[in-house]
Amino acid sequence: MAKKNKTTDNSTQENDVLAEDVMEESGIEDLADVEEVISEDDSVEDDAEEKIHNLEEALLRSRAELDNALKRNVADIEKAHKYGVERLLNELLPVVDNLEHALKNFSEESSAEDDKEGVELTLKSFESALDKFGIRPIYPINEQFDPVKHEAVMTSKDPEKENNEIENIFQRGWELHERVVRPARVSVIKN
Repeated sequence: MAKKNKTTDNSTQENDVLAEDVMEESGIEDLADVEEVISEDDSVEDDAEEKIHNLEEALLRSRAELDNALKRNVADIEKAHKYGVERLLNELLPVVDNLEHALKNFSEESSAEDDKEGVELTLKSFESALDKFGIRPIYPINEQFDPVKHEAVMTSKDPEKENNEIENIFQRGWELHERVVRPARVSVIKN
């Protein structure tokens, strides 16, 4: 036991000598000043850890924002490819309408059967070309009225049909990849 006390005394003496050397080198005169410097070092460590934590959080936020921006850009590019022809479609729909009107206005007694057949083939090839780009007609025969896909131009009464059933189609609607470009103009039954 005496040996242990001697060892403890020796290490204490060594620590005191080291503390005195440090005090002389740093110009500190009192032991309380040493304790103050040590506590300042602890607060500096705490500040450094807090700063590191804040920087890590900022880095994670920045990465998340970058990932979100990348995903938004990819989605915007996909939409541009998918719906980029919408403006062109809006310009071409009147051409389709005019071909349909021309077909309806051919008279039964007309000797221009070849002309009628030519307009029909032109209309079919035009519709086929539109279909290749995901543009499809909305032609709601015997369907229920859907305000997204149909535009009610007029209403009529018919006791034999259900309410909100489409009675007549005045103009076909068109959709581009499930997005309605132009709703179909219809008359709806209201009893």
